[in-house]
Amino acid sequence: QVQLVESGGGLVQAGVSLRLSCAVSGRTSSSDAMGWFRQAPGKEREFVAAISWSAFSASDYGDSVKGRFTISRDRAKNTLYLQMNSLKPEDTAVYYCAVAVGYGRYRVPKDSPQYDYWGQGTQVTVSS
Repeated sequence: QVQLVESGGGLVQAGVSLRLSCAVSGRTSSSDAMGWFRQAPGKEREFVAAISWSAFSASDYGDSVKGRFTISRDRAKNTLYLQMNSLKPEDTAVYYCAVAVGYGRYRVPKDSPQYDYWGQGTQVTVSS
């Protein structure tokens, strides 16, 4: 069993930066992948970024955040991060972290059904 708790959301103005954290507890392994998704009101859940838990650090990003967001993880602290720069109003959403168990060391999944555990989410609101 894996538990995930997100933090770091809030109300910010466009153009600023924000860093989300996801504390991970329970069983994890180097073959797991960690991801961030977001969901805005009335929209489907959207892939934001993912990273492998292994030392290889495979990663991938959604097209809408490439070049602005950076995913990272601190295995010693069992924490996943999402650094969000140059925020836009369209980034407003609830952000969720998730774990894909046993996905492999060298690739990361981009589809939400491939993830096994989810946090409760943290709200990010970007005003114009």
